[in-house]
Amino acid sequence: MKPIRLGMIGGGNDAFIGGVHRIASRIDGRFQLVAGALSSTAEKSKASGAALGLAEDRCYGDFTEMAKREARLKDGVEAVAIVTPNHVHYPAAREFLKRGIHVICDKPLTSTLADAKKLVAAAEKSDALFVLTHNYTGYPMVRQAREMVRQGDIGNVRVVQVEYPQDWLTDPVEADGSKQAEWRTDPERSGAGGCVGDIGTHAYNLARFVTGLQLESLAADLTTFVEGRRLDDNVHVMLRFDGGAKGMLWSSQVAPGNENGLRLRVYGDKGGLEWAQEDPNYLWFTPFGEPKRLLTRNGAGATAGNQGASRIPPGHPEGYLEGFANIYNEAADLIVAARDGKMPDHLLPTVQDGLEGVAFIDACVRSSKRDAAWVKL
Repeated sequence: MKPIRLGMIGGGNDAFIGGVHRIASRIDGRFQLVAGALSSTAEKSKASGAALGLAEDRCYGDFTEMAKREARLKDGVEAVAIVTPNHVHYPAAREFLKRGIHVICDKPLTSTLADAKKLVAAAEKSDALFVLTHNYTGYPMVRQAREMVRQGDIGNVRVVQVEYPQDWLTDPVEADGSKQAEWRTDPERSGAGGCVGDIGTHAYNLARFVTGLQLESLAADLTTFVEGRRLDDNVHVMLRFDGGAKGMLWSSQVAPGNENGLRLRVYGDKGGLEWAQEDPNYLWFTPFGEPKRLLTRNGAGATAGNQGASRIPPGHPEGYLEGFANIYNEAADLIVAARDGKMPDHLLPTVQDGLEGVAFIDACVRSSKRDAAWVKL
């Protein structure tokens, strides 16, 4: 079967996440990048496209021009990856969805809750698929943790602790020309949430994905420690879930010594689970009253989800790019199935997950403005 023809919005020269998406899309040979509106100007887009080996006439000055022309071409793109700053997600996705082109979009879904609701409506109206790249859900041991919770290995969930600390914004690097920092600290491009939108949503999504718990309410304290910064750079959130479980979420981009410290701990009345993104091939399982057990990627005791998300034998490390590639590989499965009018069961984050993520950001901002008052999503 020929690779799915992929387009990309954003992700030009010097863009970190665009390169990650391109690598992830190629790992299993399911996609081929054929077109893009890769930068904010036609000149930059063509330069980025040339560096990637794209045909000059498939390098576009903006996403609207690209959507219109690609929809008319016999060999036009079948799917598009949107890897821009947050404020472009909605208008770009809308143009492709209304033309029946599948969308694979970076998180958070949009920069505002109003746009998120409009994008949900556009996705539901379209025949095209919409996949949100909460890529940490693609890790094999995260899949195993999810399955273990659902099959009752830790009993009824009582406590959820999730954290995502980084340190790269400890200084005001946005004032020194850091492109990645500039848009993430700009409310016009990022939205009302800074750290909470950039990485707090990943932490929240991971907790929801593994536990399956529905959030009832939250109390959030958002802080901006760096003088002059316009958005939060440290977040503390208390969580109340339906059914009585309680949780805590901490995300920070001003925590020296932390690079990408996404960690999840889930405790039930029969045991606990612990997973860390920087050591992703291991999952600690502790049945109550027994010694800790180390579970490994594709190793002894691996669940079906663990095995299905693994490519190589145990003991050979798989990490960030492979986990991200699982999202693309499963998206390819859905696109192929959609050709035959089918929609198989899947674990991919959807536009509804994206709406919940933006609602989480909105609730955190509202709560913090009210001195960490409890609010509902």
